[in-house]
Amino acid sequence: MPNGVKIVHRQTPSPVAYVGVMVGAGTRDEAPEENGMAHYIEHCVFKGTAHHSARQIIQALEGVGSEVNAYTTKEETTFYAATLCEHVQLSLHLIAEMVLEPSFKKEETDKERMVILDEIESYNDQPSELIYDDFEGLVFAGSPLAQPILGTKKTLKHLSSKPDYAKRWMERNYTPDRMVVFCQGNVKPERFFRLAEKEFGGIKARGERLKAKGSTPFAAERQASYKKHTHQVHAMLGGRAYPIGHEDQLGMFLLNNILGGGSLNSRLNLSLREAKGLVYTVESTYTPLSDTGYWCVYWACDPEDYSLSHSLVRKELDKLRDTPLSDAALRHALVQLRGQLAISAQNQENSALSLAKSVLYRGYAPEWEETMRKIEQTDARRLQQIAQELFEVSNTYILTYE
Repeated sequence: MPNGVKIVHRQTPSPVAYVGVMVGAGTRDEAPEENGMAHYIEHCVFKGTAHHSARQIIQALEGVGSEVNAYTTKEETTFYAATLCEHVQLSLHLIAEMVLEPSFKKEETDKERMVILDEIESYNDQPSELIYDDFEGLVFAGSPLAQPILGTKKTLKHLSSKPDYAKRWMERNYTPDRMVVFCQGNVKPERFFRLAEKEFGGIKARGERLKAKGSTPFAAERQASYKKHTHQVHAMLGGRAYPIGHEDQLGMFLLNNILGGGSLNSRLNLSLREAKGLVYTVESTYTPLSDTGYWCVYWACDPEDYSLSHSLVRKELDKLRDTPLSDAALRHALVQLRGQLAISAQNQENSALSLAKSVLYRGYAPEWEETMRKIEQTDARRLQQIAQELFEVSNTYILTYE
């Protein structure tokens, strides 16, 4: 739109539509004293607007069977609904109202602060989840990316002490150039574009554009261990990786899938679980961000098995660095990934959210077949070079909970 808001729609035959807005503002846009602000706002916009109470909003949406949701990441905040296509107009209108006209009544936001404090405590009780935040804190130390998405008890108290604090933060960061209004479902594109323009076309452009985030310093400390008094040792090993749009992003995506992606025949699962019985869960993850990224391997094991597990993880990384995949192994990896991408594309919710994120950062959203064709252009030699670059011992960090 003229004000900079992007609109994207993907037509599918599904009678259920996923509709919402993704905003390119998250934890890394927070000053240290504001830590948790993006997530706090995500919660508080549901607590009422200039025109409707929280109960009226929920009753209006859930009264027609719609499901409304939201989430915050280090770089985005997203609000969306799953709804019958006939109720897209209602859903988009109420989401727009929450995002553009939240009331932030103190009696409501104080309640929500208590909810978030409970969420933090719940998160602290789940080492398999908390370790990702702490690992990002290690890898991105000195950068806003190191801050936890939920914030802390101290910062939450600070955020909720000033009624206009959240509104001012939204004014700075919820700018039109950072917004993508999206829909996936059996809705005529022209109709959705009109609805989106009606709800978001009136936001004033500020002459700003989504800026490059700037360089993220490398942390001096490469190793950390925290006493969590857990029965098992929880461990994470990894390092920096490619950002969104990098020429080797898709190659790394394939390499990660081979190493420890979501399948039981991944190299790490076969080595640590199937062959040795050392772990229940071992997985690898690749997370590209707008200007950087990271990869990691997570596992949990009995304390006496930690040294062997660690060495086996390192062994699988070194195999990928030292030996290129055979032609047969590469073909098998590509066939497997093709099936996984096809199945994933059938998940309407994930597909809609990926659609919005791709448009936010890249300006377009390829179908999964196009993505697969690009991945198939990566040969074994290039995969080995990626492994040599990213899995180098000097480029890795290690975090443990004991």
